[in-house]
Amino acid sequence: MENIAVKTAPEVKKKEKHPVEKVLIICARGTLEDVYAALVMANGALMEGMEAKLFFTFFGLEAIRKGHSDHLHTATVGNPAFMPKVPTMLAGLPGFEALASHMMKREMDKLDIPPVSEFFEIIEASGGEVYACKLAADMFHLKQEDFIPEVKDIITVGDMYALAEGPSTQIVFI
Repeated sequence: MENIAVKTAPEVKKKEKHPVEKVLIICARGTLEDVYAALVMANGALMEGMEAKLFFTFFGLEAIRKGHSDHLHTATVGNPAFMPKVPTMLAGLPGFEALASHMMKREMDKLDIPPVSEFFEIIEASGGEVYACKLAADMFHLKQEDFIPEVKDIITVGDMYALAEGPSTQIVFI
C-alpha cells in the first residue's frame, strides 16, 4: 500500500489573549485631538475584549459636559505637529482655531468617525464606563446633572485608582 499524504486544513489561528485585560484612560485635556485619542483607545480596547474605563479631569471635563461634547476645538497654538508649515503667530489669529477644527472634523467625517457624543454612546453600549473627577468637578462647580448621561459617577482619585485594580491593568494618561 502506498503512503498517501493527508492534507489537513490550515491551522486556524486562535486569537491570542492579551496580557492586558483592562485599561483606565485618564483624559485631562479638552481638545478635539486629545478627547478623540482617549475615545479611540477605549473603543479599541473594548473591541479587543478588554475592559475600558475613562476618567476625565480638569479641562478634559469639557468633553463630558452637556452640550459641549460636539463643540470641542483643535489646539493650534503651541501644537507644532498641527500644520507644521504654519507659523505660530498665524495659528493664534482669531478664527484660525475654528477653521482648523472644522477641517479636522471634515476629515474625520470622511473616515466615518462618529462625533464625540455618539462615540460616548458607543463606548457605553459596549460596556465601557465614563467617570468625572470629583476635585475638578468641585473646582469648576459642576454636578452630576451638568454631565452627559454616559457619565456613570463623579469619583475621587482614590476611587479612580481602585478602578485600575488588578495586575493586568494599564493606565494611559492623555
